[in-house]
Amino acid sequence: MSNARKRPKNLLLDPDAVARGERYSERHGTNLSRLVGDFLRGLPLDTPGTSLSPPVQRLWGVAARSQSSRDSYRAHLYKKYRGR
Repeated sequence: MSNARKRPKNLLLDPDAVARGERYSERHGTNLSRLVGDFLRGLPLDTPGTSLSPPVQRLWGVAARSQSSRDSYRAHLYKKYRGR
């Protein structure tokens, strides 16, 4: 992205959020503007309603591909714990 495309924008942010963002950006070798910009670019625009966070999406995908059912899970638990 070139500097010609960047434009200033005034944002009103909670001072604690700004301080946290500054600490995070220092630790990760970036700046607050880039941190906010990356966050805003990561927002989904084409998803209706609430979207899932990336970690939850990955877990959801794993669960969706799973071949196990409730009955097979219960059978697994019974076999594992029947002697207790």
